[in-house]
Amino acid sequence: MDELVSLCKRRGFIFQSNEIYGGLQGSYDYGPLGVELKNNLKASWWSCMVYERDDIEGLDSSILTHPNVLKFSGHEDTFTDPLIDCKSCKSRWTADEIIDNKCPKCGSKSLTEPRPFNLMFKTSLGPIEDLENYAYLRPETAQNIFTNFKNILDTTSHELPFGIAQIGKAFRNEITPRNFIFRVREFEQMELEFFVNPGDDEEWHKKWVDMRLSWWEKQGLNNNLKTLEVPKDELSHYSKATTDIMYKFPHGEEELEGIANRTDFDLGSHTKNQAELNIDSEVLENNASSAKLAIKSSVSNKWIVPYVIEPSAGVDRGVLAILTEAYTNEQIDNKTSRIVLKLSKHLAPIKVAIIPLKKNNSDIVEKSKEIKMSLQSSNFGRVILENTGNIGKSYRKHDEIGTPICITIDFDTLEKNTVTLRDRDTMKQEKVNVDDLELRLRDIFK
Repeated sequence: MDELVSLCKRRGFIFQSNEIYGGLQGSYDYGPLGVELKNNLKASWWSCMVYERDDIEGLDSSILTHPNVLKFSGHEDTFTDPLIDCKSCKSRWTADEIIDNKCPKCGSKSLTEPRPFNLMFKTSLGPIEDLENYAYLRPETAQNIFTNFKNILDTTSHELPFGIAQIGKAFRNEITPRNFIFRVREFEQMELEFFVNPGDDEEWHKKWVDMRLSWWEKQGLNNNLKTLEVPKDELSHYSKATTDIMYKFPHGEEELEGIANRTDFDLGSHTKNQAELNIDSEVLENNASSAKLAIKSSVSNKWIVPYVIEPSAGVDRGVLAILTEAYTNEQIDNKTSRIVLKLSKHLAPIKVAIIPLKKNNSDIVEKSKEIKMSLQSSNFGRVILENTGNIGKSYRKHDEIGTPICITIDFDTLEKNTVTLRDRDTMKQEKVNVDDLELRLRDIFK
């Protein structure tokens, strides 16, 4: 983990937030390369979920959330962690961090009894701060998908099964943020709520577990993935069954993504007149919602509150897993080694680096700029000009940041119209005619 954190800061992937003031615990900023990697991961997820399917729609909903949404979703009562204080060193921990009844910091056994600590952030609305005018920063992106169920159904005319996908920020007041970007207070989620007929839920649950495993493998996580069936006594309040996709992070094996069978809990909780729908789900009293979050079957003509399968992944955890998997300390020969990020090409922050052989040769530099602009307009992703004048150092830099291809512009480019392509993983080089360059790169990045 220390090596990853060092690389991330040195090369501009991730910085401690507010570092010049000592840092804000549990908060991180994504630098020039980090934001590209993060955006590429989100784009891959969005393409898989929305563009490649005809049964899923997208949503971008508000972060500020009405208190009643989280009251009737169960979050106000259940979204808690057991908080334990050490009486000796005054540190605070969640119950699962306490091993053998000892404080992890000082080893004392003088601990308080666990007490529930609500993880949701409150914020005031309007000019007057009081107990009535407040909202929550959403603790998950799911609830506004459920509250928009009817809006999306009315504007898209889907029948079951169909889904609603969203990528966005969520906030949890973690007692002890830890392990770099794995557990933080402000993070991004990639969530899908997939609505199915009751009775088809278990089959769809299994399908989504398989699909999500396959997707993570395509992101380059081939070695350290496994699935874990969450025990019944550890399930969330809304879950009938949950399968976690686990990854072996530097700090240990933990959850990368959860695929939950949420049954009809959420749509039912936000529906006012469940009894009129002839549905067996428990009716929550005093529900302030006026919505009828159900769908009419075109077969039976009866109203159905669908069951929901929810694949939910953390963007930040995904970034950490991808960096972990890609980070390679490679021995070149008996004397030299190199650090290389063997990122999947579609995730690499920079796709191509254009490197002039001589940074002070105006003809070579101008030709480099011309080729750079031509490739940038061809939609390969980010193409940069690396005009340092030191080919060796440029290669090492782009190995470390995961750039798949470096292109050297030299005197042969001016005289013979050829450039030299260097492959990140094999370090092999090949001569390519400038006129064939775009076609060759398309073959590499396909």
